[in-house]
Order: sequence, then structure tokens, then C-alpha cells
Amino acid sequence: MANKGRSERGLLGNIIHYDENGKMIGYSEPGMSGSYTHYDTNGKRTGQSDPGLFGGYTHRDSSGRKTGSSDPGIFGGYTHRDAGGKKTGSSEPGLFGSLLHKRK
Repeated sequence: MANKGRSERGLLGNIIHYDENGKMIGYSEPGMSGSYTHYDTNGKRTGQSDPGLFGGYTHRDSSGRKTGSSDPGIFGGYTHRDAGGKKTGSSEPGLFGSLLHKRK
């Protein structure tokens, strides 16, 4: 299976992220409250995503500054926005629990 531009679920609930060329660019580990902590390929913490009230996420960098949000779509995907609310892309569900990312 090609991982180009996807995020794939790992065996222990983590999520592995790939760029549009299929290269791994980092991973996310689940937290106790439904949040995810994000890491680069070297294991350095790059940020966190916290669940929102309506099923989306608020994204923050490693310093805690808001970098954007992801709002849930109708069919299980997400609309991604930057810190100012401008749409930056979307994610649609793929086979086996993956998400296919599309940039605006």
C-alpha cells in the first residue's frame, strides 16, 4: 500500500505521517484525554492536538501556541485551518483507518 500523503494507524494506537512522496515525516502518540502528542522522525516533540467540543481538534506547537484546527466533515474526514481560520486542506478517510491528506 502506498503511504503517499497519508497518515496510517500503527499497532498501538499511534499514527504515522507520510509526505506526498511517501517519506515518513513524523508520528503522533495518543494521550489520556483524547489528545495526540506529535513528534518528528527523530522523536523530538513538535506539538499537540487537543479534542474540541464538536469532534474536531485544536493544534498547538511545542510552545503551546495555536497553529490551527481540524473540523470534522460529514463522512469522517476533516477540514484543516490555520491559526487565522483560513482553510489549508482536508483529509478524507481511506481504507483500513487511514486518512488521505489534500492540500488546498
